[in-house]
Amino acid sequence: MTSPADSFIQEATDILEGLEAILLELEAEPESAASVDAVFRALHTLKGSGAMFGFDALARFTHHFENAYDQIREGRARVTPELIQLSLASRDHIERMIDAGPGAGDDPASAVLVAEIEKLSGEAEPAAASAPVTPKTTQRFTIRLVPDALALRNGTRLDLLLDELCELGDAVVTCHADRVPRLGEMDPTVCHLWWTIELDTSKGRDAIDEVFIFASDCVIEIEESTPDATCEPVPAEIGSQMDAPARVEAAKTPDAKTAAPKPDSVRVQSQRLDELMDQLGELVIAQARLNRIAGDLDDVALAGTAEEIGNLVSGLRDSILSIRMLPIEPVFTKFRRVVRDLSTELGKDVALSTRGGETEVDKNVIDSLTEPLVHIIRNSIDHGIELPEARRQAGKPEQARVDLRARQSGGKVLISITDDGAGLDAEAIRARAIERGLITPEVEMSEEQLFGLIFEPGFSTAKTLSSVSGRGVGMDAVRRVIEDLRGSVDVRSQRGVGTEVTLCLPLTLAIIDGLLVKVGTESFVIPLSSVEECVELPPDDDVRASGRSILHIRNELVPFLSLDRLFGFERLHSDDRRVVITSVDGRRTGLVVDEVIGQHQTVIKPLSIYHRGIEGLAGSTILGDGSVALILDAAAIVKRAQSALKVAA
Repeated sequence: MTSPADSFIQEATDILEGLEAILLELEAEPESAASVDAVFRALHTLKGSGAMFGFDALARFTHHFENAYDQIREGRARVTPELIQLSLASRDHIERMIDAGPGAGDDPASAVLVAEIEKLSGEAEPAAASAPVTPKTTQRFTIRLVPDALALRNGTRLDLLLDELCELGDAVVTCHADRVPRLGEMDPTVCHLWWTIELDTSKGRDAIDEVFIFASDCVIEIEESTPDATCEPVPAEIGSQMDAPARVEAAKTPDAKTAAPKPDSVRVQSQRLDELMDQLGELVIAQARLNRIAGDLDDVALAGTAEEIGNLVSGLRDSILSIRMLPIEPVFTKFRRVVRDLSTELGKDVALSTRGGETEVDKNVIDSLTEPLVHIIRNSIDHGIELPEARRQAGKPEQARVDLRARQSGGKVLISITDDGAGLDAEAIRARAIERGLITPEVEMSEEQLFGLIFEPGFSTAKTLSSVSGRGVGMDAVRRVIEDLRGSVDVRSQRGVGTEVTLCLPLTLAIIDGLLVKVGTESFVIPLSSVEECVELPPDDDVRASGRSILHIRNELVPFLSLDRLFGFERLHSDDRRVVITSVDGRRTGLVVDEVIGQHQTVIKPLSIYHRGIEGLAGSTILGDGSVALILDAAAIVKRAQSALKVAA
């Protein structure tokens, strides 16, 4: 069960992610009052809730951070680049304080940042006299705070909630004891009190809502009233005539017109989603076994039941997969800070733009994306983007651009990172590859093949070492992570124009639609997202001297290879072999199989530690008869065959 402190940590982490985005927006628009208010509200929530859940050092530090933005709200200071830089550093420090857990004391870093905040706040320039600040209207709110009977057991600090409300303005707090039972019937761990607060404040309704953001075990009723309005009595159903359990239940269901809005989402631990997906996988396997039994017995009633169960399982699969699908926007948002910090460090002016943030991807794919995207963006800014003077000489605007774009294509999601920098130097890459012994001088390679060399371990064309790149690490890690996700990387570049790196990733890693085939007596699954079509293999297929076969499909030459030969199987003498046409890196390649069985809902099972390194295998699955079929990685198989042909040549 999640503890109140764990809930605070989860919510605070979300608040900090949003705070970073707001600060970057404020840097671009320093006069935005809405952004200043949003920063203040986030800090106020962190301060109050942190104190409530034992993060006292965090609350003390955030109090100083909050005061700086309160001065801006009151027109006594303004947003400056120095304040934004200090705010980002303070935000990072709060994140470290949260990681330290409740009860952690103050550290020297807090004192240093507090001193800088106070110094900057004291020296901040006042708002211009020509732009007077409009005084905020004072409003009166009547607030009823009715804690759940077990609120105190759950760690809710009602005294801190009341203190926070009093900090918002002039407050009159009335405690009601009509729910307190007789002494002999009293449970000291149960909360029997409730409160009415008359609050005059200029902070607005949002500030009140944020005080109660973590008070999920309290019924909160907030009404705006005129200054002369008096506190209404508590509804009769919460009065002393009811017994304690009934009073608590009544307090949980206030009048719909006055109740605070309820959240329309539920936070679930990712581990539970993984367990749910594992159970679904077993259900899919059992359903495939049932289909096979129904077919073997030739029982109409059983076949109908199996079909109905199959429809239900398919619907359940779609529902569970949709729960695991998350928009990629939060990942994109993180890189605004990365681009900003790198631009400052390298003396370059770079703007980041994002598109397609609403594209949804499996949460496990999202969890693995941050590292490769960081490496690609760092390399784009360090190697690709020129210094402002060089861009002026090249006739480019001084401000460079890095574009992040996500889009869905079939069962894949494509993520592109594009910059308008100098582009890759194919000749420099070739020279470096020859120097490192990756290729020999007489080998002829296309630009696309040369660009692929940047993913080799330790490969770098940087002439000097820096804190950003030039140490020979990074892009090989990108390829390793993407291949582990059963994806691929494509690089396109034009000298002097820019570079585009595209990551092609599966939408989900748990259950896929596959094409079940047979090679010899063994069954294999090819991911359906890689399959374009299936055609017959003509008996007179043209096998060239190089061992490479070419198939003519609608006036197009498509190379193909035989999986039985590749795997060392004994060839079955069959006249009706099939070719599965796959698309790998935009190029069509055929895989010859002995039989195409049909589409198969495939639950991906990991290979053992002894087989995970085998090139061309992406996992395994269990078929309806209980046998195991290997899942093929079409891209790896094609690349393996191409490498074998080069060696043979």
